[in-house]
Amino acid sequence: MLKNLKLGAKLNILLVAIFFLILIISGGFLSVILERNVERTVTDKALVLIETMGAIREYTSTQINPELASRLETEDQFLPQTVPGYAAREVFEGLRDQPEYRNFFYKEATLNPTNLRDKADSFEAEIVNKFRDNPDLRQKSGFRRDLPGEDIFYIARPISINKKSCLRCHSTPEAAPKSQLATYGSENGFGWKLNEIVGVQMISVPASRVFKTARQLQINVLVILGGFLFLAMILINFFLKITITQPIKKMAQLAQKISTGDLSREFEHDANDEVGMLAASLNRMKVSLEIAMNMLNSETD
Repeated sequence: MLKNLKLGAKLNILLVAIFFLILIISGGFLSVILERNVERTVTDKALVLIETMGAIREYTSTQINPELASRLETEDQFLPQTVPGYAAREVFEGLRDQPEYRNFFYKEATLNPTNLRDKADSFEAEIVNKFRDNPDLRQKSGFRRDLPGEDIFYIARPISINKKSCLRCHSTPEAAPKSQLATYGSENGFGWKLNEIVGVQMISVPASRVFKTARQLQINVLVILGGFLFLAMILINFFLKITITQPIKKMAQLAQKISTGDLSREFEHDANDEVGMLAASLNRMKVSLEIAMNMLNSETD
């Protein structure tokens, strides 16, 4: 099939193939780069938030809890403000009142929590167990695939019992403050041990909007690249037509006339490129043929 096509058509087929090959390869590389950029962007957001929650936990543990701990035995209801995890969660819920952070989530997911709102779901429990199986692991991150709809990026850090004071509320019901038992009962949140990993701090950041922006950027870049490639293809076609295909076509027409005995014309080509060399050879052949025919006519006479 290609044998029956003209040189210009063959060149156009080659250019179109190169055009789509460049777009496919560029799209692949661009997709990888943008995906990494998306992950880096949402990671930076999540790290700022989880570091902030860690600071709130530390402040509550060192500043608030010592001031309120003595009241836990005398109050009718438990004072959750003494719990670092509660303080961090409440501060984050206040942050979520702002529209920009409405779809952000913070949870101290625990296998056996005192407050059941902190109960780890199956995905979170799996992460807790990974930290328990690998105590040297300090952080885990990735995308949640178990939730429908929006892409969610998470960062999780282990929660371990590093202070004996924490066991006051979590060792046995007998050791727990009376106000805690009155508020939460004696069924949950006990049996914890020193240095045991009991849960994870988890920040969940929506990534769909960032992904959408990245995909739109990818489309825009590919459209612009495609436009430049299309322009380049037009310019290459124009260049090839002026410098190669048209001169070759004219030389073919001249050669056909020479073959019929018309030796009155020469092919003019000013450039010293390969087409110019071919034109010069054609003109020399015409001159040689003209000399040969003149000699032949002289002998005949």
